[in-house]
Amino acid sequence: MILAAILFSYLFGGIPVGFILAKQVRGIDIREHGSRNIGATNVGRVIGWKYGFLALLLDALKGAIPVISASYIDSPYSLTTTEILLGTVAILGHTFTPFLHFRGGKGVATALGVYMTLVPIVTLCALLIFFIVYKISGFVSLGSIIGTLSMPFWYFGSSKVLPSSNYQPIIFFVLVATFFLITYSHRENIKRLISGKELRASQDAK
Repeated sequence: MILAAILFSYLFGGIPVGFILAKQVRGIDIREHGSRNIGATNVGRVIGWKYGFLALLLDALKGAIPVISASYIDSPYSLTTTEILLGTVAILGHTFTPFLHFRGGKGVATALGVYMTLVPIVTLCALLIFFIVYKISGFVSLGSIIGTLSMPFWYFGSSKVLPSSNYQPIIFFVLVATFFLITYSHRENIKRLISGKELRASQDAK
């Protein structure tokens, strides 16, 4: 049962929402436009922000649904471990989608769905950091990286401020691992940020 759930989570997380939307709405390959990424930001930049928000929502659901489904799975692991396992696999499916030769999105929206379900307060705090950085810089990529970086600190800090928050080391370590994964998936963005060539969200796809 758990193996089937892992496979489902990976394939479900791997559904290339942005790619499908761009094909259906404009008949284009989103990987050939803008930043050439299938994520929500590039979808919004290339085919319209209402589709970008739709891609964000659907990509987040790809992370949330596997975590929610963990409660209904006969697993040899604890509920928290099963939630983390299925959520992490969904993020990996999005980032390394088998439907596009294992080249997918950055993983941010799917991770948002996973952690909004698993640690909602921590995720809301990280979203606040994201919006502050994005508002100041105009770069979604920079906001995503720093927001993700803040999550382990928020989680650890909340355990000190709120002893009843049920701190679990496995969640802390998977938050750290998620930061490294998302930083890796943004490696080209980081190069463009350093060289001054990164597109701001408000810039035209051209």
